[in-house]
Amino acid sequence: MSWKSEVDEIRRRRERAILQGGEADIQRQHDKGRLTIRERIAALIDEGSFEEIGKAAGASERGENGEFLEFKPANFVLGFANVDGRQIVVGGEDFTLKGGSPSPAGLRKSVYAEDLALQYKMPLVRLHEGAGGSVGGSGGPSLPGPVFSPSRFKSVGQTLGTLPVASAALGAVAGLPAARLVSSHFSVMSKSTAQLLVAGPAVVERAMGEKLTKDELGGVQIHTRNGAVDNAAEDETEALAQIRRFLSYMPNNVWELAPVVGCDDPVDRQEEALLDIVPRERRRAFDMRRVLSLILDHDSFFEMGKGYGRSQITGLARLNGHVVGVWANDGRHLAGSMTADGAQKAQRFIELCETFHIPIVAFVDEPGFMIGSKAEQEATIRHGARTVITAAMTTVPWASVMVRRSFGVAQAAHYGPEPYVLAWPSAESGPLPVEGGVAVAYRREIAAAEDPDAKRQELEEMLAARQSPFPRSEALAVHELIDPRETRPMLCRWLDRVQGQLPHLLGPRTFSLRP
Repeated sequence: MSWKSEVDEIRRRRERAILQGGEADIQRQHDKGRLTIRERIAALIDEGSFEEIGKAAGASERGENGEFLEFKPANFVLGFANVDGRQIVVGGEDFTLKGGSPSPAGLRKSVYAEDLALQYKMPLVRLHEGAGGSVGGSGGPSLPGPVFSPSRFKSVGQTLGTLPVASAALGAVAGLPAARLVSSHFSVMSKSTAQLLVAGPAVVERAMGEKLTKDELGGVQIHTRNGAVDNAAEDETEALAQIRRFLSYMPNNVWELAPVVGCDDPVDRQEEALLDIVPRERRRAFDMRRVLSLILDHDSFFEMGKGYGRSQITGLARLNGHVVGVWANDGRHLAGSMTADGAQKAQRFIELCETFHIPIVAFVDEPGFMIGSKAEQEATIRHGARTVITAAMTTVPWASVMVRRSFGVAQAAHYGPEPYVLAWPSAESGPLPVEGGVAVAYRREIAAAEDPDAKRQELEEMLAARQSPFPRSEALAVHELIDPRETRPMLCRWLDRVQGQLPHLLGPRTFSLRP
């Protein structure tokens, strides 16, 4: 007697799992311009590196005599894989089976993804397409305890504090997968295939009377502008490439440091264009992203959240091969002022850097909190103060380059508790921007002048001279007043100096205000 019949059954189950929903369902997926979950995983990872977990999970049918008849695999695929030689945990819904709405085994596997990543302290990647349940009954009720027990989300929260989590929406994502998509350090949506929904069009029409398409309800143009999702990608291939790039900046977990790569970009590179990139006319905007490209390692800036909180620029980059978090103001949008959504975006980014011990470099052109009735209605001061406090509580090394303006309470968020501060000749700082300060403090004098506009301009020029960086450098209020062309070499040398501090920061942070 041998176990050949059982071994043959194991083989048949594995073969059936690879077939997913079958040829017809796979073809329907392709006809809609979408990949299957197995194709997505293969496109993300190093070739041949996928080691699946739970391939035999699912449901089987047996005959009257107990003989094996059919096997339906779980509609969540999960396993270990390599990305650029580093191990990760990766999983996602199989839309070719029950439209991604979880089967009992599929839900068990999806919930296990976080546990697996936590156990092995590996980055977690989720590739989402599917819903969290169906009115006809899916996997949830067959599990012990409430369908959505709070404990089920505990591991989701634990991953955010200990290891990098990246998620992609590659088709329609609703319910539990939607909640997990946004509970990530980095999230991306495919423009051509994805939507993010609390509920789909049919449910919304029945409950709310709104008749909308999936894209009108939860397309990329909505969720990259409201901050639910960080980035957009043209298609699935680009979305997966963005996840690979995000992971390239991240350590495996909070007990390790971010990877250092070789750099052929000279440390002493000094770009001539920096000398006049900031206009002498104080009210003229300039291209801050161009500034970043001239200072950071060539082509190393990976921007996150570009469509949301647009007055603030956040992303990961490298200086001499070392990973840094970059935060800058975009003066071409609302003059770079800190809005409610910009403050929330910046706070979340600061927390990412603090969690994974990544030094922060701020390029400051901050005129202050956004003002006006809309800003007040959006509770800008509350969100802004939260960002200031978050910055003050960080422990990572922090360098701040005063490029132009640094005003009001909002400016405090850009410096951290013990920053290394460099100032360009174009820098100006104080409690208020000159224009606003003059309008308030000299209102009567301007009104009484023979030529109010000329008087206003005279006063503004007088006070602007007092906000010059030269007196501040004389008082050591900044560490160095520099030629803008010196910025890259000076930041690289600073980063070399602070490397010894980073190992002492390893481990989970306790101050985080996530999710």
